[in-house]
Amino acid sequence: MSKTILIVEDEAAIADGIAYALRRDGFAPRHVTLGEQALALLHAEQGGDGAPLLVLLDVGLPDISGFDVCRRLRQFSDVPVIFLTARSEEIDRVVGLEIGADDYVAKPFSPRELVARVRVVLRRLGPPELRAAPPPAAMAMAPAAQHAAAPLAPAAACAFELRAAEARILFGGQPLDLTRYEYLLLKTLLEHPGHVLSRAQLMDRVWTDAPDTLERTVDAHVKSLRAKLREIAPEADPIQTHRGMGYSLAHA
Repeated sequence: MSKTILIVEDEAAIADGIAYALRRDGFAPRHVTLGEQALALLHAEQGGDGAPLLVLLDVGLPDISGFDVCRRLRQFSDVPVIFLTARSEEIDRVVGLEIGADDYVAKPFSPRELVARVRVVLRRLGPPELRAAPPPAAMAMAPAAQHAAAPLAPAAACAFELRAAEARILFGGQPLDLTRYEYLLLKTLLEHPGHVLSRAQLMDRVWTDAPDTLERTVDAHVKSLRAKLREIAPEADPIQTHRGMGYSLAHA
């Protein structure tokens, strides 16, 4: 299995530090300095054995913005993306996440912390082999954790609890760590159980303050929601895809 991580960063010193940390953690870094180079590489290698598992994408590239790279990338690939940027304002983080990024790291950052974030994203969104493989520290704690918590029964594992007054949703009795739009999307589906809602309907109800958001954003948020639900109940898949129509939430 490929363990390639694509670094899209025009500052050589930063890229070298990231690459060194990735190699020490068993990854195979590749480095390009331009957004167009990254898009061409990702498009050419899509689906291949050596295709990158994840992209570390600088926002301030010399040719095109990292935000533009991510928008274009999401038209043909759902490879996980972590933004690297000196812009730490909340609006920039929100924009980055809403156009399809999976995490956002502000400069300066620790390469070791960045690699830890890479592993978290890959376990949450990446191939099954990486989702199932915790880091060594977590493996050392696994026996105690196995005794500490018994598996949820199927009915309990798939039960939602909407606490609208608190802007929280529980799944299997556990609170979900949701972004604003993940919460609003899941809340909308919960309020219409069994109903097929098109992407356009979901955009109208959830992204009311972001009229320029692409419908592809709905797919990205459904993907991240599914990953978070499966962290609690690995076999659960309550969000149903209806090809050419939209999404629905299964009846409890």
